[in-house]
Amino acid sequence: MQPNGTEITAGVQMPVWRTGRRRPAPEKIAVADWKRDLPLYIFLAAAAILTIASFALLNMDWVKVASRIPKFADVVYQMLHFSTERFSITLTTLMETITVTILATIYGMAAGLAAGALGARNITPWKPLSVILQSFFALLRSVPTVVWVLLVLACLGFGPAAGIVGLSFHVVAFFGKVFAQAFEEVPEETIEALRATGANRIQVFFGAVLPSSFTALIAWTALRFEINFSEASILGMVGAGGVGYTIMAAMNGYKLGRAGLAVLLIFLFAYMVEALSTAIKQKIKL
Repeated sequence: MQPNGTEITAGVQMPVWRTGRRRPAPEKIAVADWKRDLPLYIFLAAAAILTIASFALLNMDWVKVASRIPKFADVVYQMLHFSTERFSITLTTLMETITVTILATIYGMAAGLAAGALGARNITPWKPLSVILQSFFALLRSVPTVVWVLLVLACLGFGPAAGIVGLSFHVVAFFGKVFAQAFEEVPEETIEALRATGANRIQVFFGAVLPSSFTALIAWTALRFEINFSEASILGMVGAGGVGYTIMAAMNGYKLGRAGLAVLLIFLFAYMVEALSTAIKQKIKL
């Protein structure tokens, strides 16, 4: 729109537009922008306050930290000198970590599908059950995976079994939440159309809900598999088996080249999983 005249307001000439409305004053525009960005300013201020408070509580010696930075570079340099010493053990523990990751993902996904179906508000057989399950999943997720593994270690002892069971707690809670959200995004018209034909809840789930959310389920499963592998790699350091124990033992024995090779194998497998999951998601979209 173009102005077709001017109007004098408080001694200032303001253009009058063809619609008959006056263009907002610059002061009003500035106030509107400030109000619009107020949540951002609050977030930045809160982040700054929390950062300062965290540093104060930690009581960190920044001079000492700065003096150790060259040491960090030296450790990384030594780790890049890969060593194949006891490579068979490193490879065995890596396969152990992969096995823990696969089993925890499969068990968690199976339980998560059932929990997600019961927790989704649009298909749950009892509305309060959705709230109860989501609250329970939030409780499970609030406890770190390492804590769950330590609790299971007290029952099952050291080894991969504790890693699988302990990791599965978090996996089930994760899948129960995201699968329920994926099921709730299925159009209500699709569900009602099947119900109108006389389909029961199981038929509605497998005939409409599951196929409609299949792409989202694959994407979430691929993401969780990557997370599980990262966590399983660390769980070996607390006695749950896997390549984490090899890395910890090598670092404690100053076998940095051996630890570096184990880290490299972890990176290569994680990269392969990422490339494979990306290819699968692209093929599904086609």
